[in-house]
Amino acid sequence: MAEQEEQPLTASGTPTSGPSRTGRAVALARLLHSECTDLLRLYKERETFLSNHTPDGGRMVSLSPEVEEPSAEEQVQLLHSALRQCLGLLHCVILKEEEEWGQLEGDYETMKKTVRARLEHLLFSTKDLVETEGTTLEVTPDHQCNEEVDGAGGVFSLKMWTYRVLLELIHWADHAAQTLHVLHKEREGTGEI
Repeated sequence: MAEQEEQPLTASGTPTSGPSRTGRAVALARLLHSECTDLLRLYKERETFLSNHTPDGGRMVSLSPEVEEPSAEEQVQLLHSALRQCLGLLHCVILKEEEEWGQLEGDYETMKKTVRARLEHLLFSTKDLVETEGTTLEVTPDHQCNEEVDGAGGVFSLKMWTYRVLLELIHWADHAAQTLHVLHKEREGTGEI
C-alpha cells in the first residue's frame, strides 16, 4: 500500500500544505483504476483464450439512488456502496481461484493483492469524506460469495466470471475517480489535483 507522507499540522490539526483529503482520494481512485487495468492485462496474458471471448451480461454491481439528483456527498455514499460490492467480488475471485488452483505466485497474484489493499484504502477514504452522525458507512466486503460460477461450464465459467469481475473493478474505479473529482471541485473550488 502507498505510504502516506507526514504533513505539518496547524494548531487545529489540519494540514498546512499538500493535497486535500478529497484530492488524495481522487489520486487514490486514479491509481486504483490504473492497477485494475494492469490486473486485467495480466489476467489476459495468463488466460490467452480471452482474446476470442467477450463476457456476457451487464453490470454486476448497480446502484439506484434514493433521490433523483443526489448531491456530491450522496453520490460518494452510493459509490462507497458499489466499492464495497466490488471488494466482495474480488474476495470471491481470490477465494474461488485458490479453491480451484491453490496458492499461486506471480505478477497476477501480486497485483490482485495490491488491488484488494488499494480498494480497502479507498473505502476508508470515502468513508472518511462523507460519513456523518446520521450515516454509518461500512468498509467490509459486501458480498456473500455464494453464487455458482463454475456450474455447467466448469473452469471456463469461472474464468469468464473472473473476467467480468475484473471489468467491473475497472468500471467502478473509473467511476470513483470521476465522482470524487466532482466532490473535490465542489469542496475545494478547483479542479486541480
